[in-house]
Amino acid sequence: MDHLIFLLRHGAIDNPPPRRFLGRSDLPLNADGVRQARDLARWMGVLPFRRVCASPLSRAVETAALVSGRPAAAIERVETLVEIDLGAWEGLSLAEVQVRFPGEYEQRGQDLAAYRTPGGESFSEVADRACPALADLARDRSGPLLVVAHMGVNRAVLSRLLGRPLAGLLDIPQAYAAVNVLCAGPQGLEVAAVNLRGESLPIPLAQPEQGDRQ
Repeated sequence: MDHLIFLLRHGAIDNPPPRRFLGRSDLPLNADGVRQARDLARWMGVLPFRRVCASPLSRAVETAALVSGRPAAAIERVETLVEIDLGAWEGLSLAEVQVRFPGEYEQRGQDLAAYRTPGGESFSEVADRACPALADLARDRSGPLLVVAHMGVNRAVLSRLLGRPLAGLLDIPQAYAAVNVLCAGPQGLEVAAVNLRGESLPIPLAQPEQGDRQ
């Protein structure tokens, strides 16, 4: 277990219809997100995490704090794990993007890996910064690590580690509060599991308290 990295997506946030492109907007967890993180803590809270790291955005830090039981001030912020920079698309609905940037959404679909939103970054650039960050964290083998990031970041990282083209990264599921398990082996980071829920984690975690048993 010492060589494991638990890479999570943060819990749920508010993004009511019409859903908007959200990258670096610093939104907190909503009530569902808090519940998801607390539920996950029931399964992961007893793990002896040597380090607990997160993207600097509040939804990631809050998730890391709730899952680990540590105060937010104790969570290590890793700037290179911040969500994709959506530039001028940030906060816009799809309809607004199509009006303000005609043809750009279609262009994005034709080259998802390399397409860069106006003033933003591409998924290839996300992978280029996030993968080395995780590799650097993986050098600490003194205990399991908890890392909380974002859907775009996690999909880009998992695509690279699985040897899959970034053009297909949207096919990699990343639910709110999803758990991905990475193993630091002699050949580098390897993917052991993707998009797990807490009760599906393939390791012995916290036992339910007496009052929780059916």
